[in-house]
Formats: sequence, structure tokens, C-alpha cells
Amino acid sequence: MDFIDLKRQQKRIKDFIDQRIQEVLRHGQYINGPEVSELEARLASYVGVKHALGCSSGTDALLMALMAFGVGPGDAIFTTPFTFVATAEVITLVGATPIFVDIDPATFNIDAAKLELAIEALKSSDPKVYPLPLPASDQAGNLRPRGVIPVDLFGLPADYDRIVSIAGEFGLFVIEDAAQAFGAEYKGEKACSFGNIGCTSFFPAKPLGCYGDGGMCFTDNDESADIMRSIQVHGKGEHKYDNVRIGINGRLDTLQAAILLAKLDIFPEEVELRQLVADRYTQLIGSCSMLRAPRVPKGYKSAWAQYSVLPRNGAERSVLQDELKRIGVPTAVYYPMPLHAQTAYAYLGYKTGDFPVSESISQQIFSLPMHPYLEPAEQETVLAAISASSMINYHDRRCSKEFVL
Repeated sequence: MDFIDLKRQQKRIKDFIDQRIQEVLRHGQYINGPEVSELEARLASYVGVKHALGCSSGTDALLMALMAFGVGPGDAIFTTPFTFVATAEVITLVGATPIFVDIDPATFNIDAAKLELAIEALKSSDPKVYPLPLPASDQAGNLRPRGVIPVDLFGLPADYDRIVSIAGEFGLFVIEDAAQAFGAEYKGEKACSFGNIGCTSFFPAKPLGCYGDGGMCFTDNDESADIMRSIQVHGKGEHKYDNVRIGINGRLDTLQAAILLAKLDIFPEEVELRQLVADRYTQLIGSCSMLRAPRVPKGYKSAWAQYSVLPRNGAERSVLQDELKRIGVPTAVYYPMPLHAQTAYAYLGYKTGDFPVSESISQQIFSLPMHPYLEPAEQETVLAAISASSMINYHDRRCSKEFVL
């Protein structure tokens, strides 16, 4: 069993992928070929925004979005510590400072109430209101709040009504990190359409993935779109040798666009298949068992990039992972260490206990195999192994007061 089985998908659409690749080889426009603009148009329509800009990775999508807002030294960007490093990495790369905000224990996404506290704490320079970087960061106390990067973790959108409202109150922009959530929905609207700019990744393991690196930015703002198109090609102006700003080499390869176009034809069906796979897992685990299934609030639709569960503690996680590994079922831990605890962010001066929910979740959570083509019998095998560990009986629907987050 594969954790994410791309072979089954490839087998299904191999002829279409081959046709798309051969067309690129025929016309030879490997950079900015017609497939790139075709993909941008189709994905802009799918998401429901005016502009979609293909780029070289999800990381570069976030970087381009920050650069479009002119973010730099002295600026503070609020985000979650419970995410892949790229979210905070791009903030640091432009010279700004990440301000971490703890997560909601039910959704694992940034907690909007704590976001408001963190903004108020920064504006008043009062870490008693909410944890802030220490003066040792050389910038704390002189930081300007500029923006928020919520993360749609594991494919579930963040609470954008509240986040956008809070950001507007304080005059902040919002960049949606939907690297794991393309295809998801929030109150009837597609992921990548929220805030000022939406960003996603086409890394192979994502819900819509290419065969290498790729990403995309989405926006309704004409000016932001124009700036990002310049940034992605070394800051070019009217022609390639008229550089009007500092930019990056951030283009999406034509071959990757061609592969994504072939996959896009079946993508809506795959999103629905992911719902069925997730529903089966949740039914097998039980709505009130010792192993907590992920929760999708009313009005949300997850893209189910990962199906992540919570045992009672880290010791049980180890037992369960070992048992699954023994029978050939792969698992993964996203994420074993929150960003504020990582070496690269030691300069911020955060300490253990500053973000207790992220710290607790990171010690418990692990993810089960998840992809659109996972068969019911395979899922039964996974849950039978969990049951056999003697820690959890997935047929037992009784609530347990022993589960403590």
C-alpha cells in the first residue's frame, strides 16, 4: 500500500498525459508555452477569480505574493507555527518577521481569536496580551503589522470570514496559503479565492499535482497580478531587458502545465472520490472513539490532502505507527515540530508553552494513507491493524473522557 498512490492515477490517464507531453515536444515552447496560459485560464475559472499566474513552486507563489505587497524589514506577518516551513520561510526571505499564532484544536488552522490578540499585542508592544518575539530578534518593538498568511492545513480552509474581518479592522492584507487545499471549499467558494491573493502548490503529492515542482497565485486585483507577472520573470518591464523591480526566476514549466491540464480533466471527480475515502475512514474510526478523526465544520469542504488522526498521546502514536508499518501500511507525521521550536527560528526567542495547542498536536498527530483511489478493503486493513494494536477498538463508539488535548 502506498501513502499517496500516484501510479493508479497515472495508469488511468497515461494516454492523455502522453498526448499533452508530445504536443509540447512538438511545438518546443518549453518556457511560457501555450499550455501555461491555457492552464492559468482554466484554473482562474475553476477558482472563480480574474487572474491566475503559474509559477515554479508553492513556495515561490507565497514569495511572489509578499513581494507584490512590498513586504520587507520591519514588517510583521502573522501566521501559524503548525505548518510546513515554507509558509514562514518566505516571510524571513523578504526580511520581514513572522509572528506566530496558535491553532484551533478542532481544525488545526490558525485560531482567529488568538490572531486578534496577537495583533493587539504587537500594536501595544505587550507580550502579556499574546506571545511576541523577544527583543533579541533585533526587531521586536519596532515591527509594523502588515499581513496575515492563514494556512488551509491538510486541505481544510481556514475561517476566512473572521480572519478577513480582523485583518480589515487592522488594515492588514491576507495571503491564503492553500498549498494543500486546491479543490476545497469554504461556504460555497473555492480555496485560493480568499483574501487578497491565494497561493497553491502543484507538488506531486498535492490534490492537484504535477510531476515536479509548480505553483500558482490567484487574485482579483489587476495591479497585484501585473506586479507578480513582473516579479516571476526577474522583475521585467515592457521587455525582458527592462527590469523595473527586483524579481525571481519563478516561471511554471510548460511540460508541468501540460501534465496538470491532463490531470485537471479528472480533478473534480477526484475531489469527490477523496470525500468518499475520508467518509469511510471517519465511519470506521467512529465519531467518538479513542482515536479522534479529523473534523470538517459545517459549510466547509476539505480537499483531503492528508487524513490526519489523533491518538491520546505520543506513546500511542508510536505503537500505532509501528503496527501499521509491520503490515506494510505507511504513515507520516505532519508536523513533528512546530516552527517556533525549530532551529531556524530560535532567533525569534519563542519558548516552549507559547503555543500549547500546536505543541500538543505535534506530539500526537499522524496521517493515514490518503488518495482518491484507496479501496474500502485497504481502509479496512488499516483500521483492523489499529484495532489489533490493543490500544483502540474502532468498533467501539463509546465516548472516552481519557482523551485529553
